[in-house]
Amino acid sequence: MELRQLRYFVRVVEQGSMSRAALDLDVVQSALSQQITRLESELATRLLQRTPRGVTPTEAGLAFFREAQLTLRHADQAVRAAQQARLSGTVTVGLAPTTSGVLGLPLMQAMRTRYPDVRLHMVESMSGHLTAMLHARELDLAVLFDTRLHQAQQATGARRWDMAPLLEEDLFLICARDRGEGPGNPRGRQLPETLTVAELVQEPLILPTGPHGLRSTLDTAFARDRVVPHVVLEVDSLAMVMAAVDAGLGSTVQPWAAMGRYPDAAERFQCARLTDAPARRVNLLCSLPDEELSPAALAARVVLTDCVRELVTSGQWFGTTWIGG
Repeated sequence: MELRQLRYFVRVVEQGSMSRAALDLDVVQSALSQQITRLESELATRLLQRTPRGVTPTEAGLAFFREAQLTLRHADQAVRAAQQARLSGTVTVGLAPTTSGVLGLPLMQAMRTRYPDVRLHMVESMSGHLTAMLHARELDLAVLFDTRLHQAQQATGARRWDMAPLLEEDLFLICARDRGEGPGNPRGRQLPETLTVAELVQEPLILPTGPHGLRSTLDTAFARDRVVPHVVLEVDSLAMVMAAVDAGLGSTVQPWAAMGRYPDAAERFQCARLTDAPARRVNLLCSLPDEELSPAALAARVVLTDCVRELVTSGQWFGTTWIGG
């Protein structure tokens, strides 16, 4: 038995007519009649007496009508109670600039839809800064990239926070298109579709500094192939990195999302995907342990995971592979 059937039955009795009840409920009369028949069959008794002027409840139908009204009132009260007790509070989420460019707006929209009384505090910063903030308990959740932190935590058994894999991102060598000659933009240069880490040995690179997750991933890849990178600038700001690349001051290695905030990225930049296995960035959803998270933060963690999965599987987050559970 379903609440829908109870509502249908109550409305039929109140209207005294199948046709008027169907019109009021905005359903096809045959579908309404079918639901009433199923209800009578389940109860093994006749609830309505059909007459040329409409329908009237039988004695059993009248008794059922009173109880059905009471059940529906209780159901409505349960809904109102749940709505009044819905989640509230503040959740602080940290995202790196490349991540926020793809995930930030969908996450805010999803939280507004699913938990309108939860206030999001969004922090955009380089991953090294986010790591320090999470250590200091200034964030509830963050998407981080430094897999060495994960390995160190596993090795020591320390549990400063919880970690769960989300996705892997391909990394790309990104340089400016030919709009003038510079160190990172020799005239007429055309990148191939793919490159190896070893082929970056002479590339003038603009990279973040050591504490940040992307740099640790690249340093691991460079060390494996015994490549000493030619770093011409170290910049801890994605906006400045991309501005320098756009100006032809050098190239950078970033995920595709680094170009996501440029509507004309195809005209400004060209890129080549790195094919070496270590040259991929693992995104980890890091949070305080469950016992330190509020119900609102636990809910936000689920919403964030759902958003990432949808963006990856739908192809909206290019160059990524879902590795979450």
